[in-house]
This record gives sequence, C-alpha cells and structure tokens, in this order.
Amino acid sequence: MDTLHLVLNSVTVIFIAATMFAAGLRATVPALRGVFADVPLLLLALIANMVVIPLLGWGIGALFGLPSAAFIALVLIASSPGGPFGAKLATIQQGDIVAGAAMQVLLASLGSLTFAPTANAILTAADIGTKVSLDVGAMVRTVALLQLVPFAIGLLMRRYAEPTAQAWHPTAAAVSNITFLIVLAGMLLGSWHDVADLFGSLALLAGFLLAVFAFALGTLLATGPMTRRTTMGGVASVRNAGPALAAIGLAFADQPAVLGALAAILLSGLAAALPIATLLSRRRSAPETPQELADQAATQ
Repeated sequence: MDTLHLVLNSVTVIFIAATMFAAGLRATVPALRGVFADVPLLLLALIANMVVIPLLGWGIGALFGLPSAAFIALVLIASSPGGPFGAKLATIQQGDIVAGAAMQVLLASLGSLTFAPTANAILTAADIGTKVSLDVGAMVRTVALLQLVPFAIGLLMRRYAEPTAQAWHPTAAAVSNITFLIVLAGMLLGSWHDVADLFGSLALLAGFLLAVFAFALGTLLATGPMTRRTTMGGVASVRNAGPALAAIGLAFADQPAVLGALAAILLSGLAAALPIATLLSRRRSAPETPQELADQAATQ
C-alpha cells in the first residue's frame, strides 16, 4: 500500500505540473494582462472562492447533519480554492483556457495563505473541537514549485520560442490527460473501502451539490463572455486537494475516516463538474443556429 501511495503521489505531481505547463504553452502575456486587468472579475472570483463557497460547504454540511469525519472533509475542501483540475475543466469545456489557468494559479497561491485560517474558523464555529494548524510557508513553496513554475516556463516558451511551444503542447496535453485518468483510478482503488462505506450516507450527495452550486456561483459571479464565465465556474467547482490533504496529515492523522471522506467528496465533486464541462463542450462544438449567429452579429 505504501508503494501504491508513493506511485499515486508521483503521478499526481506529474499531472499538476503537466497541466500547468500545457496551460502556459497556450497562454500569452497580453491575454494574461487582460485577465488580471479585469478588476471586477478578480474581485468577484475572490469573493466566490474565498468567502461564499467555504460558507456554502459549512451550510451544506450542517443542513445534512453530516458525521464529524465527512463534515471536516467537506469544510476542508470548500475552504481550499485553486485546484489544478480547474485548468483541465477549462480545456474540456472549450472555455477560456488562459483565463482559467491564470485564475486557478492566482487562487491556489492566495488559497495557500487563506486555507488554514478559513478552515479553522469554520470548524471552530461549528464546534468540531479540533483546530487546523498548518505550515503556511511550506504550502506556499509547494504551490510555487508545482503550479507557478511550470506555468511560467510554458508562458516564457510561448513568448520567446513559439514554434517550440506549439510543437510541445500536444505532448504536454497528452501527459496531462493520461495522468489525470491515473490519478482518478488511483483515488478510487486506494480509498474504495472508505468510499463504499459512505454509500447510503449524505456525504457523497453533499460533495456533489457543493460542486454543482460552486459551478453555478463561479459562473454567476464573473464577468465577460459566457465562455469566460463558465470557465470561472469550472475553476470554482474543483477545489485544491493539496492543502486539505496536508491538514489531514497534520491535524487529523488519528482520524483515518476523514481521508476516506475526503476522497469520496472529491470524486463526487468531479462526478458533478466533469459532465457539466462535457455538455458545454458538446454545445460549443455543435453548429451554430441562425439565432445564435444573429445574436453574435448584433453584438459586433
């Protein structure tokens, strides 16, 4: 089992780095500048991901009366924005990939600072009886190494060696896709017993609804064309498992049920977000109707 965990952790690292590297290869500095210059978009995304969704997780957990382990896992996930799957969802739905990658990196960076106090405040107010104590500096370094650096390398290649960037992108995207599937399979195999124990409970439904509502909130609390708005929804719906896993290792190591609940909630969230992104992709791939063409002409 230790070997399986080591392999899964290694593949997860490759997935995160490959996803962000591929996103960087597709990005341009002017496009990124356009995203970060959109102050309303930034403020709305921060409010949705840093404030509303953590409170939403607390509310769903309290409403469903989840047991302690599942409640803790749901709050940890809800409090941790900027999951690398967000950049993947932007690609799947044929959305605004540059805006999605940029926002995901920003949220992951800020989330490494806000996760611990946010989760701690909610769990304390909910009277769970346990505080979260995390090494914020270590979390920031991890985000920088696994997400910021690969994205920056890809971005620099696109800017100064565009032919190479275009040639490398298919390979980087393929590595991202393959490792993505391996990570999903590994999470299922590694935690199948704990996940199976949650069937019949409300924990899986809670994770599913959190992702659905987060997708809707991220889309509503965004600006720009619909492709950008739904991309922000995808980024909001997929939370960052890294800080949550770190919190479990540091504060809940004596509660293995929390790890199983975390895996179950993550998978149920993906079960909600992936079909939404796929449906959006199919809609955007379909031939445009005369009415849609007329609407586009009217806005030009």
